[in-house]
Amino acid sequence: MTENGKQEKPDEGSVEGFAGILAERREKLDRLRAGGVNPFPPSFPDREEIGSVITRHEGLEPGAETESVHRVAGRITGRRGHGKAAFIDLRDASGQIQIHAKADVLGDAYDLLEDLDLGDFIGVEGRAIVTRRGQLSLEASDWDVLSKALRPPPDKFHGLEDTETRYRRRELDLIANEESREIFRVRARTVSEVRRWLDDHGFFEVETPVLQPLYGGALARPFTTHHNALDRQLYLRIATELYLKRCVVGGIDKVYELGKDFRNEGISMKHNPEFTMLEWYEAYADYNDTAAELEELVSSVATTVLGKPEIERDGRTISLEAPWHRITLRDSILENSGIDIDELSDRDALSEAIGNEDETAGWGKLVDTIFSKRVEPTLIEPTFILDYPEELSPFAKQHREKPGKVERWEAFIGGVEIANSFTELNDPDEQRRRFEQQAAEIDRGDEEAQPFDESFIEALEQGMPPTGGVGLGIDRLVMMLTGSSSLREVVLFPAMRD
Repeated sequence: MTENGKQEKPDEGSVEGFAGILAERREKLDRLRAGGVNPFPPSFPDREEIGSVITRHEGLEPGAETESVHRVAGRITGRRGHGKAAFIDLRDASGQIQIHAKADVLGDAYDLLEDLDLGDFIGVEGRAIVTRRGQLSLEASDWDVLSKALRPPPDKFHGLEDTETRYRRRELDLIANEESREIFRVRARTVSEVRRWLDDHGFFEVETPVLQPLYGGALARPFTTHHNALDRQLYLRIATELYLKRCVVGGIDKVYELGKDFRNEGISMKHNPEFTMLEWYEAYADYNDTAAELEELVSSVATTVLGKPEIERDGRTISLEAPWHRITLRDSILENSGIDIDELSDRDALSEAIGNEDETAGWGKLVDTIFSKRVEPTLIEPTFILDYPEELSPFAKQHREKPGKVERWEAFIGGVEIANSFTELNDPDEQRRRFEQQAAEIDRGDEEAQPFDESFIEALEQGMPPTGGVGLGIDRLVMMLTGSSSLREVVLFPAMRD
């Protein structure tokens, strides 16, 4: 920090300039220690949150003085003045307050200012006053260094703009950008409210293995690892579905899990190799029931977290209240591409119609490709896409009225899929046939096909009641609630290239 209180700002291209700042901060650290000051003490007792101090003294007139003494602590975000008086901005997680430091009040402790920098943590004790300009301040009577920052903060706390740095060094992003801190506050409240909704509706939370002997429950490539003691290959789970349905078999009629899944796939605005997923399963329900439940859950969570059941996205207000629009997969593709997948039920005919060159892609994957490119970006208002081909849904029950289709929906908001649901397949013989169908896709070269899981079939042979299941992407839901354009905005530490 310079004499007039401005933050050090080295030449952008100067390694020497930045090294000089680091050296200067370490010299200040050494001076503190030489003067008998512990720059990293273990605690600061009896601290009050800055936000509560501000609330307590709302409405005081300019120039007011009180006898109310407070102890606050936080990071130095600004400093003005020099000589015999200085003003320091101090921020904690609840708010920011001005500290008025005067040499005649602090005595020798005032000299400590020389060794304080932006980014340092200090603890302050002082009485509440209001400046002539009407700003609430604490007139410091004592202070302590709590943590000496050896690196300067980003851009004088006025914002960190570089996207790469924001994602790779999230701590700097959180220091500099209130908007980022707010996104993660919304995320935390969203997760809490999702759990509260499920608990209030009688669901039972469980935890299932992250390391699995066989991956399953989704069409995706897994991460693999090796367990030395067991001398066997294990997989990071790609979904919790198969274990949760075994809980339903065991008599837990309403069950859910909220946790991390892992898929060895590409990185994009909608994909991260690890992500947070909610799955719930309800006995004696079908995909019509789960659609109504998802509408209620999302609308309820948005109302609690945002204060209203609507979001703003790309300058557009989107209502989350029920009922959401419903359209079949076949009709949505026909409307947006002119291709009738019911008429082009042969793999080669469909491949030729869309100009596909991927020989490993089966008919179902070709349908998914058309949908992703032509339909998905148009689904801005909350929409359920219904009744998928059997080839795309190895765990969904056959449609009760439409041969070749299954009872499945995917939910979209803002052009992004947020949830997926089935009337769950509970016929073990049909499940075996579906696994064999997936095995043929593996032989074709599809690395995302579902492997054969004999233990899951054995579980179904114990008997599973009619069941509806839902998978809701928490990261994507938070994207919608915060108006974020990328998953990386709502994942604290996203995967990045070297």
